[in-house]
Amino acid sequence: MPVHPGSEVAAFEQEFAAYCQAKLGIGVNTGTSALHLALLAAGVGPGDEVITVPFTFVATVSAIDYTGAKPVFVDIDPQTFTMDAVQIEAAITEKTKAIIPVHLYGQCADMDPILAIAKRHGLIVIEDAAQAHGAEYKGRRAGSMGDMGCFSFYPGKNLGAYGEAGMVTTDNAEFARTIRMLRDWGAEKKYHHVLKGYNFRMEGIQGAVLRVKLRHLERWTEQRRAAAAHYDRLLTGSGVPTPKAMPHNRHVYHIYAIRTAHRQAWQDALLAQGVQNGIHYPTPVHLLPAFADLGYVAGQFPHSEQAANEVLSLPMYAELTHAQREEVVRAVKNVAANSSKDAELVRTR
Repeated sequence: MPVHPGSEVAAFEQEFAAYCQAKLGIGVNTGTSALHLALLAAGVGPGDEVITVPFTFVATVSAIDYTGAKPVFVDIDPQTFTMDAVQIEAAITEKTKAIIPVHLYGQCADMDPILAIAKRHGLIVIEDAAQAHGAEYKGRRAGSMGDMGCFSFYPGKNLGAYGEAGMVTTDNAEFARTIRMLRDWGAEKKYHHVLKGYNFRMEGIQGAVLRVKLRHLERWTEQRRAAAAHYDRLLTGSGVPTPKAMPHNRHVYHIYAIRTAHRQAWQDALLAQGVQNGIHYPTPVHLLPAFADLGYVAGQFPHSEQAANEVLSLPMYAELTHAQREEVVRAVKNVAANSSKDAELVRTR
């Protein structure tokens, strides 16, 4: 067996895997390493292709690149920001080895058709669940539906470590065994290196911190969901597009992103009123200079590109108070009203 991790890490692996409705958990140093090692355990390497989406954090695509495989993109569904399953089969070639659906912003991708396509073509499915701790799709938890699920415990996540950490969840004992070796220099036992591995172990202190915080995750998640529902109610009738939660999903709202065609003006105006905001993410990966070598150009993934131009993240965290939410929405409505007046003034000139 691979070298055993510290007792706190081992306990957290068991507890978090159970929380995700998975049999096994393998703790690693980052969410990026989780994706990287999951791909390697699936046998992905040079000459292979992996299908994912361009509207995601760059780590999703970088992990594919680390293996020597080629990232191949399909566009997102414009309502959910997650992979449009209808587009997958057209992207499959004889080189395709895996699919990475991204559970973006805390909402699971439409997994049933993705899993059906993967089964039909003999492909591995690796869930990028870095933003989806506790999210559900038709009663199934993120990280339990594909062959493997990959989580990040970066401090800003819904379940954050005291630093960096990540995990792979799976029901496949062989995948788990391979990842356990790969994270610890490929060692099956001390100084017996079977694979060319990495120093990707989770620190003991992170396992200890995460074990304590995991006990509070459900409460924090329900607080986020209540805050999002309150935002939704307050923004009803404002004309501001709010997040679309699919009825069969449990959205955990890592991000609460509205949309506007006047984002820079809205950002500036909100900041002027003391309301912090952010953009997740301003450039889809296929248009980043780092991945220009893939050969994609603007216009190929219109929904991803439009979302990247329009999304604006409002404050969202478990401790967000009722009064703070109302203050945020007042500012948003004020900005939206002024934006409408400006547009009307332009039309009447």
